[in-house]
Amino acid sequence: MSFLGSLPLGTLNIAAMQIGIAEGVKNALLFSLGSLTAEMVYVRLSLVAMDWVRKQERIFKMLEWLTLIIILALAFFSFYAALHPTQNKNVLLNNKLPSFLLGLTMSAINPVQIPFWFGWSTVLFTKKILLPKRSNYNVYIFGIGLGTLLGNCVFIFGGRLVASKIQNNQSILNYFIGGVFAITALIQAWRMFVTKKDFSAKMHETDEHTNDSKG
Repeated sequence: MSFLGSLPLGTLNIAAMQIGIAEGVKNALLFSLGSLTAEMVYVRLSLVAMDWVRKQERIFKMLEWLTLIIILALAFFSFYAALHPTQNKNVLLNNKLPSFLLGLTMSAINPVQIPFWFGWSTVLFTKKILLPKRSNYNVYIFGIGLGTLLGNCVFIFGGRLVASKIQNNQSILNYFIGGVFAITALIQAWRMFVTKKDFSAKMHETDEHTNDSKG
């Protein structure tokens, strides 16, 4: 599920792809390792401290706003790079912050993955596929991290392959990446302002889906 969940276009995998094109595979992989580290921490919380997580609605509301601002900034700087051929890099991603810490930070402020993994973990508990044992938790979390890394690798190496084919027109790729970030920002804004689903509502929705699966 982690591998498949990493394949749809999203903020982190597109960011990894853009870093891979601009700074090379090593930095892109470090970014991915940072992002999956935060994801694995969130999964661990979903396994052992979900009652506490449920009560942190204000924190996650703030993180939703911060996520929206960052996605908008990523879109802006991608379009800026497309409009300025001599500036082929997204300055928000290509900064002095180590790639691992950048990935860790960007993933940590994205709370949408908590309800997702809480739902899947609960389903696996219900079907007795995942047992409440430390060894099972470790294997489960390792598998999630590996799946996320492999999913990001598809974008990293795929992005570099595409970039090599259009070496004389990197602006096209920057426009595409900027468009993905812009659409992601619109989806984030839609969830926040139109559907108005806060974190607790998402968790409640996840519970309903889990209860349905029990039947």
